[in-house]
Amino acid sequence: MDLKDKTLAVIGLGYVGLPLAVEFGRRRPVIGFDIKKERIAELQAGDDHTLECSRAELAAAEHARYTSDVEDLKQAQIFIVTVPTPVDQANRPDMRPLVKSSETVGSVLKRGDIVIYESTVYPGTTEEVCVPVLERVSGLKFNEDFFCGYSPERINPGDKEHRLPLIKKVTSGSTPAIADEVDQLYAQIITAGTHQASSIRVAEAAKVIENTQRDLNIALMNELSLIFRRLGIDTLEVLRAAGTKWNFLPFRPGLVGGHCIGVDPYYLTHKAQEVGYHPEVILAGRRINDNMAKHVADETVKLMLRKGLPVLDSKVLVLGLTFKENCPDVRNTKVVDIVRTLEGYNTRVDVYDPWIDVAEARHEYGLECLDEVPRTGEYAAVVVAVGHRQFLELGEEGIKAFGQPGAVIFDVKSLLPLGSADGRL
Repeated sequence: MDLKDKTLAVIGLGYVGLPLAVEFGRRRPVIGFDIKKERIAELQAGDDHTLECSRAELAAAEHARYTSDVEDLKQAQIFIVTVPTPVDQANRPDMRPLVKSSETVGSVLKRGDIVIYESTVYPGTTEEVCVPVLERVSGLKFNEDFFCGYSPERINPGDKEHRLPLIKKVTSGSTPAIADEVDQLYAQIITAGTHQASSIRVAEAAKVIENTQRDLNIALMNELSLIFRRLGIDTLEVLRAAGTKWNFLPFRPGLVGGHCIGVDPYYLTHKAQEVGYHPEVILAGRRINDNMAKHVADETVKLMLRKGLPVLDSKVLVLGLTFKENCPDVRNTKVVDIVRTLEGYNTRVDVYDPWIDVAEARHEYGLECLDEVPRTGEYAAVVVAVGHRQFLELGEEGIKAFGQPGAVIFDVKSLLPLGSADGRL
């Protein structure tokens, strides 16, 4: 069967899978599969709560259809798996979504089929974890009856500039011929071009170090901010001055959460420890970044005490819950750690975020977030945790209005003019 005649199935219709299904669905038959029936109903109605795809984009994908019925997957010859790869409470890779999805694909796998993984993993995962599951469930033999590929996702939630077709795609396959076929498949939708890696393991490694590199650079900025705070120097002013040099990298201090940067390094360090190497630099960066939310909460309380404001039973407003600005994604958000630490001081914390689904925040974190703009003059401290455009539009006056006279303002994202906040990173 020619590549153009093959039906494609995308397994998992979240932030990664849906844009992929939509883009392919403009050109070829696509079956979008997700185990959540409410997600399928939403997409069939032409809506996307992640806001990654508009109604017009969903409508333009005329060859895409959505289902939660595994039987429908039997019509496909190419499967692209885009499920999450989180870590557990001990920061160990949680392979359950990957294994479960591989079992699903294995149950419908046929001779000649290709299974491509996009989920972020450590080098070797596809062939060491996923392939044995596919073989066990299907009864077929790898690289004889079926084949695999790996093409790491590079989706940036909320980013309307760097869209899927405009981001160069790394591709790979389990044999040279399959590598070519996988590359040709993605070339149909990626206008920025593709980069064919020499092996699946190389492609897996390339993905996991992309976010590890960003994690370490942000960790350096966070450590610098901790140092400069003790020296009485404004970190942002330092970075602006240093940024006048042509090769200075424009990283900023901040919270590191989300589905990628705060998670992916643990996949690499897990594999490194498996092969007898204890990574030091990567884990040091992780420790710094994981501690920044607690640092924000601790500094907010210290500033309240310095101003003579009561802490016990005081009201604190946290503006923003998502892991980044201008998107509704609350996965692995470190703002929750700010809230928990503040609550540990027996403050009463209100969280307001105009981008989130309040019910989702309740389900994921047990937080009762405000569903309308907070009342003015109510809070002893205001923490600007996420740089949503709505908060930027409020400006200094609007944000300070939420606080009582003399309230502490901690500006995590440096949204406010220099000198207008009591603290920032």
